Amino acid sequence: MGNYTLEEKDSFTVLGFGTELKSDYTDYAGINKEKAEFWEAVKQDGRLDTLKAVADNDYIFAVNEAVNHKMMYYAGVLSEASLPEATRVIQFPKGEYLIVKGEGRTAEELSTMLTGVAFGQVLPEAKDYAYVGGPNATVEMGQRDGSVFGEMWIPVVRK
Repeated sequence: MGNYTLEEKDSFTVLGFGTELKSDYTDYAGINKEKAEFWEAVKQDGRLDTLKAVADNDYIFAVNEAVNHKMMYYAGVLSEASLPEATRVIQFPKGEYLIVKGEGRTAEELSTMLTGVAFGQVLPEAKDYAYVGGPNATVEMGQRDGSVFGEMWIPVVRK
């Protein structure tokens, strides 16, 4: 079923720049294209570097969140700082998180793979816990042997 664990996390804050995803939530190709274009833009225009400058660590977050019935997507960092130009301060609650680990050739491949495993395999087979909404994130943690490694963090509750 994939490499996953349940982990208790304290609440944490991700500071990010975001975009609304316009594709239907079942249009995975469309969503992935929008996400890839967004990442290219935040890297090119310096927004990602702006975030990295106030980050508490080297982790890069790709956050999915439903806000006012819209699918929002953010590039973010763990930070208690504030930036006037940042789109959103995303509060992740204290509690249990489903953690799926993996690696890919690129950050985008890692994110797509982790999302697929978490929502396509692990959560549908979960008997003791459920995702009830709230922000979830793929976390790019570093590189080794030419691959990008990281985790997906999804807040869950016990059934």
